[in-house]
Amino acid sequence: MIIGGVLDPPGRTVFEKMRYFQQHHDDLRRLMLREPRGYPALCSNVIVGATVAEAAAGFIIMEQSEYPPMSGSNLICVATVLIEMGMVEVTEPVTEFYLEAPAGLVKVMARVEQGRALGITFENVPAFVFKIDVPIEVPGVGTVSVDIAFGGMIHVIFDGALVGLELRSDQAADIVRIGELVRKATRDQNPVCHPDNPEIVGPTITVVSGPPTRPDADLKNAAVVSSDQAQGGSPHSLPGVLDRSPCGTGTCAKMATLHARGRLNVGKDFHHEGILGTKFVGRLVRETTVGPYPAVVPTIAGRAWVTALATYGVDSEDPFPAGFTVGDLWPY
Repeated sequence: MIIGGVLDPPGRTVFEKMRYFQQHHDDLRRLMLREPRGYPALCSNVIVGATVAEAAAGFIIMEQSEYPPMSGSNLICVATVLIEMGMVEVTEPVTEFYLEAPAGLVKVMARVEQGRALGITFENVPAFVFKIDVPIEVPGVGTVSVDIAFGGMIHVIFDGALVGLELRSDQAADIVRIGELVRKATRDQNPVCHPDNPEIVGPTITVVSGPPTRPDADLKNAAVVSSDQAQGGSPHSLPGVLDRSPCGTGTCAKMATLHARGRLNVGKDFHHEGILGTKFVGRLVRETTVGPYPAVVPTIAGRAWVTALATYGVDSEDPFPAGFTVGDLWPY
C-alpha cells in the first residue's frame, strides 16, 4: 500500500488516472513489484484523489500482469490501511465510506474496535455473466466448458475436475499452467468487453472451481493471475501465479454464474474458500442490469492485517531503479 510520496495523476475518473499511470509511470509498478522489493505474486496499490464527491479516496491497483479495474482483496487491504492509519474518519463500531476504484464506486462497511479494522465488507460494482457453458478448444487439454463473467475484472471460470485438477497447494504449478491455457484459448475464441467501458477487455484472469476442503465453505477456488500481459514494455512473460486470497472479484463473478443457473438466490451467503484455506463471504444483495446483461450487486466480507510500515526510495547510483528480474523466478 503506497500512502504517500506519489503525486496525484491527472484524469476525470480513477480509470483515467489508472491509464495515465500505466502509460507514464509504470516504472513505479516495476520498482515495487520486481526484485529486490517485490516477488512474482506481489501486487501494490496507490492511493489517489477521488473524482466523485461521495468517495473518501481513489486507488489504483498494480499487479504483475496488468492494472485491473477492481480487486476485492486489494480493496480490503486499502480500506484496512485507510482506517488504521487514520486517513478516513473513523466511527466505532462501524465505519462506512466509499472508495473509487477504476471500475467504479464501491461502498465500504468496516467493523472497527480501538482503531483496528476487524472486518471489511464492501458492496462491489455489479457482476454479470457474458456467456455460460461455452465449449473452448484448449491446445494440449481438449474441450473445456467455461463461463465468462465480470465481477470487477473479466474472469473465465471452469471446474477443475474437468481437467483432472485438485485445488491443492502442491498442484499449484499444474493449476497455473492449465488455467493459463484455458484463459488464452478463451480470449482467442470468445473475447469480450464491458458494455459500459470497452477498454475493460478479457478474460484476463482465471478462476478454477472445486469442492471445498473446510466444512464451512460452499466451494473452493484457485484464481490464476495471468502470465502474458505485463505492462510497460516488459521483455518477457511472467510465470503466472495463484492469487493467495479467495479472490474477491472472482467470487463476485462466480456468484453471478451461480445466480444465472438458479443456484444462488439474492440474500443468501456464499462461503468461498481460497487456495490457502482462507475464505471470503459473499452475498448478492439485489438484481440490476448492465447494458444488455442481467446483473447482480454483490458484497464481499473479509479481513486484512497491516504487517509492516516502511519507507522506500531509489538511490541515484542504484543500477536497477526499476527493479530487476532473473530467469529462475521470472522465466522468459
